Amino acid sequence: MGAVTLRVGNLDAMIAYYRDIVTLELQSHNGPVAVLGRGRIPLVILQHAPELAAAEPRSAGLYHTAILFNTQADLAAAVFSIGTKSPGTFTGSADHLVSQAFYFTDPEGNGIELYWDRDRTLWSWAHGQVEMASLHLDPNAFISEHLSAEPSEGTAIVGHVHLSVGDVASAREFYVNRLGFEVTANFGPSALFVSAGGYHHHMAMNTWESSGTGKRRLALGLGEVSIIVPGADDIGALNERMAHYKVGTSHDGQTLAFDDPWANRIRVRAGTSVSAENPVATV
Repeated sequence: MGAVTLRVGNLDAMIAYYRDIVTLELQSHNGPVAVLGRGRIPLVILQHAPELAAAEPRSAGLYHTAILFNTQADLAAAVFSIGTKSPGTFTGSADHLVSQAFYFTDPEGNGIELYWDRDRTLWSWAHGQVEMASLHLDPNAFISEHLSAEPSEGTAIVGHVHLSVGDVASAREFYVNRLGFEVTANFGPSALFVSAGGYHHHMAMNTWESSGTGKRRLALGLGEVSIIVPGADDIGALNERMAHYKVGTSHDGQTLAFDDPWANRIRVRAGTSVSAENPVATV
């Protein structure tokens, strides 16, 4: 997964939150667009759009952007920073068996997950689906165990993107049958998890707060989800598949952009793997 673009009303406040509290680095700031990330990897793109209103309650859009840290120490440092500087934005934590995760909401209501993956050899699979759960995870105990006094220069990536959608059946038709992801977990009519290359999930879609909703209107919040594929041939093949399914696309020669059934914008580009431990998604 590539960087997630957010349309924001207060650019300065959002830069401050992601830089000073979430501990991302401000990689560039050109007029109305700011890019934040870790190392040379962009994670969040903030696009100033003060003319837009907030998204309507229970509408489709972003459920959370999930940032994957390489080590528990790096994750603990970020969680500690938010806990001490902006504790009111903490919304929960869980041990998902495949990962340890902490959840937050930024100042404009966009969900954030910060997490660390257990080694893939410890994941349990049955009939093509990965075992995940939501077990108790004490954030204070996690910080006490893993916070290091030594400053870290560790990187992070967007591990997955979780969307709010109107119904799971349509999400499966679009993201699995048309886009080409594989199902890794299916929680009945309420949530679907999909991935490429055997990851626990690169994307997820749920109806927990948005059941029955239709297309989004232009509003603050999610601007764009970025998916990275290995090469230009993959872009071409995907373009042909979308044409077959009569999905409207925009192809500028380097990226392919289209909307899902709820007008969540998806942009696919060719690139290289962002981490040896977390290979690029192939759809």
